Amino acid sequence: MKNTTTQLSRLFVAVTAATMMGCGGSAKTESDFTVVDPSEPVSDWQLVWSDEFDGNAIDTNKWTHEVNCAGGGNNEQQCYTDDPANSFLADGMLHIVALPAEEGAEKAYTSARLNTRYKGDFKYGRFEMRAKLPSGQGSWPAFWMLPTDYVYGGWPKSGEIDIMEAVNLKVADADGNVESNIYGTLHYGREWPNNVNSGKAYALPDGVNPADDFHTYAIEWQEGEIRWYMDGYLYATQRQSQVRYDSKGQAVGLSHRGWFAEYYDQITGELSTYWNTAPFDQEFHLLLNLAVGGDWPENVNNLGIDADAFANGQEYVIDYVRVYECASDPDTGRGCETVRPGYESLDDALVEGEAPIPSPPSSGVVQNLTIFDDEPNPNWPAWDCCGGSTPMVIDDPDMGAVTEFYVGAQPTVNGFISRGEFITDENGQASPFDGSGMLESGVISFDMKIVSAPSNPDSVWMFKVESNNASSAVEIELAANRDGVVPQTGEWQTYVFTLQSLADAGLDVSAIDVLMIFPAWGTGEGAVYQMDNVKITAPTPEVVFFDDGENPNWVMWDCCGGSMPTEELDDDEHGLVAQFSIGASPTVMGFITRGANGGGDTPFDASSILETGVFEFEMKVVDAPSSLDASWLIKLESDNAASAVELPITESQQGLAPVTGEWQTYTFKLSDLSAAGLDVSAIDVIMIFPAWGTGEGAVYRVDNAKIYDPSAESANGITLFADVAADGWSIWDCCGGSTPTVETDEDDSKGAVAQFIIGEAPTVMGLLADDGVYYDAANLLATGVVRFDMKVVSAPADPDAVWKFKIESGDAATAVELDLTDSVEGAAPVTGQWQTYTFTLQSLFNAGLDISALDVVMVFPAWGTGNGAVYRLDNVEIVAE
Repeated sequence: MKNTTTQLSRLFVAVTAATMMGCGGSAKTESDFTVVDPSEPVSDWQLVWSDEFDGNAIDTNKWTHEVNCAGGGNNEQQCYTDDPANSFLADGMLHIVALPAEEGAEKAYTSARLNTRYKGDFKYGRFEMRAKLPSGQGSWPAFWMLPTDYVYGGWPKSGEIDIMEAVNLKVADADGNVESNIYGTLHYGREWPNNVNSGKAYALPDGVNPADDFHTYAIEWQEGEIRWYMDGYLYATQRQSQVRYDSKGQAVGLSHRGWFAEYYDQITGELSTYWNTAPFDQEFHLLLNLAVGGDWPENVNNLGIDADAFANGQEYVIDYVRVYECASDPDTGRGCETVRPGYESLDDALVEGEAPIPSPPSSGVVQNLTIFDDEPNPNWPAWDCCGGSTPMVIDDPDMGAVTEFYVGAQPTVNGFISRGEFITDENGQASPFDGSGMLESGVISFDMKIVSAPSNPDSVWMFKVESNNASSAVEIELAANRDGVVPQTGEWQTYVFTLQSLADAGLDVSAIDVLMIFPAWGTGEGAVYQMDNVKITAPTPEVVFFDDGENPNWVMWDCCGGSMPTEELDDDEHGLVAQFSIGASPTVMGFITRGANGGGDTPFDASSILETGVFEFEMKVVDAPSSLDASWLIKLESDNAASAVELPITESQQGLAPVTGEWQTYTFKLSDLSAAGLDVSAIDVIMIFPAWGTGEGAVYRVDNAKIYDPSAESANGITLFADVAADGWSIWDCCGGSTPTVETDEDDSKGAVAQFIIGEAPTVMGLLADDGVYYDAANLLATGVVRFDMKVVSAPADPDAVWKFKIESGDAATAVELDLTDSVEGAAPVTGQWQTYTFTLQSLFNAGLDISALDVVMVFPAWGTGNGAVYRLDNVEIVAE
């Protein structure tokens, strides 16, 4: 049922019985009364309110009649009255009767709706009714609850609990299927029409119909959980959502997707989403009513209203309504659960709700998004809003796989969307894109070819972006792209829109969830167009001072000694390097970008990579300074020396002092330099030198000098083993006491590989990160995979041994173990053959893995079955596809 009398209809949930989650559920559940005997009462349920309907008149101290012709907000065809013809007591029961109205009445039928608001208001407990339900096409009886005070806002933000609803009972369709379902449902979420609901349908065994006799309907409502019963059998459970957190304590998903609430934070005043007990943690009151027709019953079964079914009245007969309190803990309602095995399984009674999945917060690192490039992104499916078509992936001779859209007679818009209700791929999840960190340099870009132009010659092609469930949007002509490209039929063309221009037009770029490209509404009929390389990207700030040659904007520089630094050839690995030589005059040397010193005048702004960026270089001392007291230093200046930081080179992350004749790497965190006083927004001088006045005789070389973001370099993945293990990782035997080795494989394409040998001691093997080393793959979630090549040299002695893949995160805080045959390839190992195995990060995440702190990857025969196994791994990687 619905509370409001002013809202529009719920036609979108009333099309077919299969979509009746709006006032019920989808699939039936099968009863198994042999599992437990749920009819046994729990001793701690104590009766606190009831109406046995034994009097001569409806008790006005308990019930209020609602009198209106508003249609319940569902286009129902009755007026609710307080006429005794529509509701009365007889034979110790309440009778609610739907009758034909008098000719000329506002609505075709009359009926009754009673509530207990301000007379019987409850939070938590068991709510029970014994009743015989009406039947016939158009009948809609309900026993339900609404909030008393609407703490979280108007319907449905403060919630609705439908204890029992049914429509069109005993109606047989053309195939002889007889309607016998009852429904238990919750309504919650955002403002109508963006509200959601979740629930389940249930039918008694052996075709027993609720309209033939009396049955008992109940819920048990406790803090964070509501359970639905018919005749004591628990058929549905709904719960609050449970948020998943990563190793940084950031919300990244839901371990259970249940209900949610949206309301204004009392401290910040911001409209926020909450995955807690709200809105089902306030007082609710009871309602009983019998509706006639409306969006749901009139659009299912035999459609419409069967006037003959109501000609003599349809009766909803209630024997009693009872409310119990759990004496064990009245404040939470816990401790009196009447449950059975399976009630908390999604395959049985547990219902998955419609809570939005929280998006991981911005890491501060600019992370690019590919929406479509040769294959779909499961988090961003192609989408036809309103035209009923299905966008297709087809092959184009020039571009490969592309997405094709079509516009028919029905007005529509097309594009790509990342909202939960439109994601059908089991590996997908709503993933609004946070472009805040790339606002100044980020762009939305795509390639498009118009295959067939709209039949309307005046049609204008449009581009539209929405954010945060359409709370902000920008729509402009496609020709208003950055480069002024005008759409032409039959040509692939590239379109680029800057995030800054969209933000200036009013778009909130922090939660982009829809991109649309379409002929203007109502003018697109006949249009066929294709898209590829749909991306939101930004270059990560980086400056290279010297790498195989001088950066002309950052010239090599001797401050005060009068020398001219030179480019020299070094070893094969380094090639061309910068060489500095210090004479008798005290000096400092390095790289500069001030106009007065030649080259460019391009200070580097590292603000956007402050938290993750580094200043890094390699240096080799060819000849040491003659002074034995010389100490090597680095110095960075900003904004024409308005700020500067000077540090010993030994304060690098490596902590190394220079060794004559050896190349060594030195890395300094930008955050540390900033903390020491450097303004990183206008860096214009980099110096590497022996301390002032101590450098005479020094000759040294510098290569690969740059300021960059290492996390951006690893944004597309990490190779854990290819010829050697990655820095911070090692090949590893957990428990067997062996030492895995690096061997040269017979296959020339493999080269060096990791080899593992299992003896009698049970063990697992693979790659292990050093203490404190973790790989954060969160930015790869949409398209990332864990992939490796494996060859079994000798199979385990146990012929029943099953090969396993296991991955752990955060020092085993979370882990997922699977059979190798669960890989994308689905192949079982074949002795003597190299085979590739791929597991998607999305599937591992869905299975409960925190992908933000990966630190172990294992491949092994099942524990205790591996004796005698010899196998090799190569190309072990976590990468974006």
